[in-house]
Amino acid sequence: MKNVALHNLGCKVNAYEFDVMQQMLQEKGYNIVSFDQVADIYIVNTCTVTNIADRKSRQMLHRAKKMNPDAVVIAVGCYVQTGTETVEQDACIDLAIGNNRKKDLIPIMEEFLETRRKPQDSIIDINHTDIYEEMRLTHTAEHTRAYIKIQDGCNQFCSYCIIPYARGRIRSRKQEDIIEEVKGLAEAGYKEIVLTGIHISSYGIDFVRNDTADYMSARNLAYEENFFLKLVQAIHEVKGIERIRLGSLEPRIVSEVFASELSKMPKICPHFHLSLQSGCDETLKRMNRHYTSGEYYEKVELLRRYFSNPAITTDVIVGFPGETEEEFAVCEQFLEQIKLYEMHIFKYSKRQGTPAAVMPEQVTDTKKAERSNRLLAMEQRHSQEYRQSFLGKEVSILLEETKIMDGVSYMVGHTKEYVKVAVRTKEDLSNVLMQGIADEMLTDDILLVVPKE
Repeated sequence: MKNVALHNLGCKVNAYEFDVMQQMLQEKGYNIVSFDQVADIYIVNTCTVTNIADRKSRQMLHRAKKMNPDAVVIAVGCYVQTGTETVEQDACIDLAIGNNRKKDLIPIMEEFLETRRKPQDSIIDINHTDIYEEMRLTHTAEHTRAYIKIQDGCNQFCSYCIIPYARGRIRSRKQEDIIEEVKGLAEAGYKEIVLTGIHISSYGIDFVRNDTADYMSARNLAYEENFFLKLVQAIHEVKGIERIRLGSLEPRIVSEVFASELSKMPKICPHFHLSLQSGCDETLKRMNRHYTSGEYYEKVELLRRYFSNPAITTDVIVGFPGETEEEFAVCEQFLEQIKLYEMHIFKYSKRQGTPAAVMPEQVTDTKKAERSNRLLAMEQRHSQEYRQSFLGKEVSILLEETKIMDGVSYMVGHTKEYVKVAVRTKEDLSNVLMQGIADEMLTDDILLVVPKE
């Protein structure tokens, strides 16, 4: 029995695919060991979203070969897809497998182990495939929450992003396959699922697109047909699933119908991640984002109209090429006005191969750090205010793990809004849903909840 060590880098989609690959290896009889142990085979599920991600991917692959020079080191995923030539020339990498071939990991790997010849088709032309790579998860490392991949690929081509080239065009998973996976996870005891993908708001666009329809027409038709909403409604009917959490959404998918219909489903978590990137319209244009700050604000207000105190989170990039002090001030003012629960603040990082990497007026690291610190301080203040808004109110919580704080035993979990909470108890109540009253702030980011009797 060969020992296999795996390491994952990157997004929730990568994490899902990583879990499936590990599951496949276990079912085939391979012994899974920690990545810092000596193994016969090392597999790194790589990321390429930034130049730094590329470097981390290389570092992990080289570390694996250093731990055991005789081991087979396998690079999988996005870094392989965008840096094929570099990967093939790297002496530390024995085998490279691109996206849309992860489901074939074992046969590709075993053929290589037997012949020591690299297969010709382990890396496909990802930009010219319309095939969704069907994978199915039966369990995850988490015991209460499972991520479900519903689509792959992206057609947005934001000027800072390499992902469309690493993941290809939009490919949606069949609804019946998604429902079967959800049912299996429900039977395995999972109470909460999170829908994830590279661009989940595009779910179903490829169901209506044909050779004569352009992307924008297909997108508008898909939104009118509400493929994504219909999928959520179908998942809502699965017995055993108590919570449905949505991954990152494109603001434009939030219509009156979308918000209204979601609000009628009690299993929906009122936690919406609407990617913004900038609150300044001029910056958004250079980013090739296809909405304005005003349109974004309207979508936030729609969600707040149909849901009581929803958690709305976002991503913001500071220091994008050409971002002046005036543009940043507009962004800062917009974020102060809109008051979101959490903001993930990123300092712009060049990604080779994207239009933004060669744009003029690159912002200095010093200015990026200053702007980031200002928004992080705002984010901390807004997040604290949002958490405190639940004090004295009844909340629904899903408990996940035991944690000792100041010598006291707590079960820690999350509300439907994804606010972290703790309940004083010595019992193991993991995967238990309960109602309680938010009593006080236990720490800066954890609410103490008293269970209802």
